[in-house]
Amino acid sequence: MMIERLREYVGAETPTGDAAALNAFADRLGTRYAELGATVRRVPTPTGDHLVADFPGRAGAAPLLFLAHHDTVWPIGQLRDAMPWREQDGIIHGPGVFDMKGGLVVLETALEQVAGRDHRPLRVVVVADEEVGSPSARSLVTAEAQGAYAAFGFEPPHPNGDLKTSRWGSTRVRIEVTGREAHAALDPASGVSAIDELVDQLLAVRRIVAGYDEVLCNVGTITGGGRTNVVPGSAAADIGFRFVDPATEEAVLQAVAELQPERDAQLAVRVMSNRPAWQPSAATDALLAQVVAAGRSVGQEVGGAAATGAADTNLTGWLGIPTLDGLGPIGQGAHAVHEQVIAATLTERAALVAAIITSL
Repeated sequence: MMIERLREYVGAETPTGDAAALNAFADRLGTRYAELGATVRRVPTPTGDHLVADFPGRAGAAPLLFLAHHDTVWPIGQLRDAMPWREQDGIIHGPGVFDMKGGLVVLETALEQVAGRDHRPLRVVVVADEEVGSPSARSLVTAEAQGAYAAFGFEPPHPNGDLKTSRWGSTRVRIEVTGREAHAALDPASGVSAIDELVDQLLAVRRIVAGYDEVLCNVGTITGGGRTNVVPGSAAADIGFRFVDPATEEAVLQAVAELQPERDAQLAVRVMSNRPAWQPSAATDALLAQVVAAGRSVGQEVGGAAATGAADTNLTGWLGIPTLDGLGPIGQGAHAVHEQVIAATLTERAALVAAIITSL
């Protein structure tokens, strides 16, 4: 049943930003959550609706918050062309099986298993733009997290199945340069190359980052110019930063914001999305101990470790809410064409989540 549902969900491709595809998938989730007893709310945005589902539970108890997303990094057609659904030797391949349609199936199955049993109220938040940093969902996640007993994410776990107990901070920054176009051969001196300026600024960013330990910096996209015989008048780059602690994050981002042009060009630095660092805490350690006990009740050994990747659980951890992530099935290849999950871990993870819900 879980594999069939995963195949259905993977078959409904949901690239970030495709509002029609995302909203159609949200319809499926909302209908299913309502069937399981939830009060479902849609939070509309131009790039796809977010979903909030509240399941009733023990009177007066603080709720458990479950965080998930229904967008993927893959375009429509990926399933037909480069990544067809495939089951072989207990491994399931396909776009989104690992990140995070598999996690959605685990969550849904666990909700089915605890229906009618005693547990805390449950709140499920499924966002539509997690893969680009949740720019439209940050305020929603923050608001829905208020008063939660604990938060759990359904992102992929560590390769050995361990849960994630902290995460590096993640910030996307765009550097935009406006120069001045001119004929590259007849009048080059009248032009100001936006591309040359952008290259110099990216080198300056590298120098900034080199002054700090444990900062990751990836220039993910570069655009600019249009013809080889025209001095380019515009250029831009998107940069992904990862930070282990808030102090380093603040210092690096401040230095990047204060960059100055090297030539007669205009420079703009914008933060596109930000997820603050979720640092280790005694509260999360205590939650992990409870989850370890829940796991043992269903014959599973559960561990936890820090993670470098970012997700919506960064926000709950940063807010001081005891948080764990990585409750999706075990697999590999997030954002890669060999994306896959181990089929048997779908049922194992669902049993673990059901045990967590009924034991906290």
